[in-house]
Amino acid sequence: MPLPPSDLSIALRRLRGSSSDVWTIWRRRILFLAGGICVGLAAVLMAKAADAAQAVFRQALHLSPALALLLCPAGFALAAWLARTVFPNSQGSGIPQVIAARALDDGPARHALISLRVAAGKNVVMCLGLLCGASIGREGPTVQVGAAIMATLGRLSPERMRGLLLAGGAAGVAAAFNTPLAGIVFGIEELGRAYDRRGSALIVAAIVAAGLTSLAILGDYTYFGTSDAQLSLTAGWLAIPVLGMAGGLAGGLFSRIVIGFGRGLPGWAGAWIARRPILFAMLCGLGVALCGLASGGAVYGTGYEEARGILHGESEPRWAFAPLKFLATVLSSISGIPGGLFAPSLAVGAGLGAHASLLLTDVSVGALVLIGMTAYLTGVLQAPITSFVIVTEMTQNHSLMIPLMLAALIADAVSRSVCRGGLYHTLAEELVRRAADERKA
Repeated sequence: MPLPPSDLSIALRRLRGSSSDVWTIWRRRILFLAGGICVGLAAVLMAKAADAAQAVFRQALHLSPALALLLCPAGFALAAWLARTVFPNSQGSGIPQVIAARALDDGPARHALISLRVAAGKNVVMCLGLLCGASIGREGPTVQVGAAIMATLGRLSPERMRGLLLAGGAAGVAAAFNTPLAGIVFGIEELGRAYDRRGSALIVAAIVAAGLTSLAILGDYTYFGTSDAQLSLTAGWLAIPVLGMAGGLAGGLFSRIVIGFGRGLPGWAGAWIARRPILFAMLCGLGVALCGLASGGAVYGTGYEEARGILHGESEPRWAFAPLKFLATVLSSISGIPGGLFAPSLAVGAGLGAHASLLLTDVSVGALVLIGMTAYLTGVLQAPITSFVIVTEMTQNHSLMIPLMLAALIADAVSRSVCRGGLYHTLAEELVRRAADERKA
């Protein structure tokens, strides 16, 4: 028996609504997958460009290490000028910009932080920084670039913009380090600071797409190489609270310094920096050059090779490496040039572990280095879960997971006693405040 005309129209409307819902769901899925692939490609390109920039700088230093006294100040000044005038909002690591963009409701203000122009400038100026010896990483910039790519695609689905930004940033971490679990944890713990059940599957899909893209190009690899270091049950476990407290104290101090300069120093010093930011960047570059000369060139760049060498016993631990790398990273971070903190922080943590190995001679150097990495990274980020997961994935050492967890918890508590607000979120709050002031003006 045929349906009456009224019932037939209702059924057709329901069918059209159901088809529209199915298309909306699949459009979102395709959007996250396509965005993940693009983020993976961008992460690979940024990694290759960063490695090439560092190689060129090292080749220049082979002519004369003293060239750093010219290259670093000049490069810092140019990078700071580009970041302020040509590519505004590309300064720093890029993670505070993504957090701020997720908090902003104003479309233009959000776009100013995560546009493709900012992403392109981030990559260019970051490579310029590495080309002149800055102690920076590429992982934070990859987060901002990933979020910018997702935001551009998100114009097709603006109601999912916050989820897209979270997915892009998390996919950037996963592809940069080949650490998919760390990408998921970082997205929840640091970028989102909440668990979104509805969007979690799409975020994982973007991370998987980015990770598979990176694997297809670079192959399966472990960032720091596989480590089978073990920890003894006597002196080794005594090192956990020592390194946890040292890493938390140093990481909290680092964050407090960077936040202070990010907000603007009080008095004449802050006023002078605000009036002459390019000259200040040049002085920071000179300071990095002096640190590099004092360390024999070990503190330039990301610190990846130095940290890997210490971890695997391929280079002798030096007392001066950790403090000089710490100082070089502080100067690079407050100079106003783009650059991330993950890789340099892991290098400083490796140096702390090496220092401990000079005192605890009966304990595995590799185990102390991994604990130092986790402790210092936690001290800087105040994100303990991300820190021990990322170090575990970077080395495929699961036997040390409990010691790394304990070190991360201790470091987090100590860091919060030194610096109450997390580095990235405090800087993000400053960006949101400035956006609100500009809107009122």
